[in-house]
Amino acid sequence: MALLGYTRVSTVHQDDELQRDALRTAGVQADHIYSDVVSGTKEARTRPGMQRLLGFARPGDTIVVWRIDRLGRSLLDVLATVHELREKNIAVQSISDGIDPATTTGRLMLNMLGTLAEYERELIVERVNAGLAASRKAGTVFGRPLSDPKVIGEKLEVVWAARERGKSAADAARLVGWSRATLYRHQAQQASRDSAQVASSGV
Repeated sequence: MALLGYTRVSTVHQDDELQRDALRTAGVQADHIYSDVVSGTKEARTRPGMQRLLGFARPGDTIVVWRIDRLGRSLLDVLATVHELREKNIAVQSISDGIDPATTTGRLMLNMLGTLAEYERELIVERVNAGLAASRKAGTVFGRPLSDPKVIGEKLEVVWAARERGKSAADAARLVGWSRATLYRHQAQQASRDSAQVASSGV
């Protein structure tokens, strides 16, 4: 069983030394720390450092972070990452947040995060549905117009969370009024936007 560290900063003008110091103090060896310099809009599983970490981690290992938000771009992303790790029998420890699966309090905090994530998913669905209703009332004709990236992003969060709970792509897409083909198209477009954003930031 190994302690593995993970750090993330958003730009090349920042450094992760504070995070690394905290991880080393927690017992993580320097050569077991994986890092990313990416925008917070990029999903955890698509980051190169996170991908290397997930490829190296084994059941029984513990991934240590300075703060839990280093693991994802949003609460839903964080919870999805934590869920994926726990499914692989890989524990998560967050130093600043006091999240430690070895303690009763730490496990309680993880459960609280799960409750908050479910609440956020419901709010996203409500916002999306309210926006659609308001648009229809204003006379908007829905077909295949240019889509608001923010709305698309929120719908993708709902779909992704549903997929994490075991729903098929088709069933998850129907939750936000999409077909499976529409879901795949928006996923591809989101990936292109993320890549363009990272490229424009000079990373």
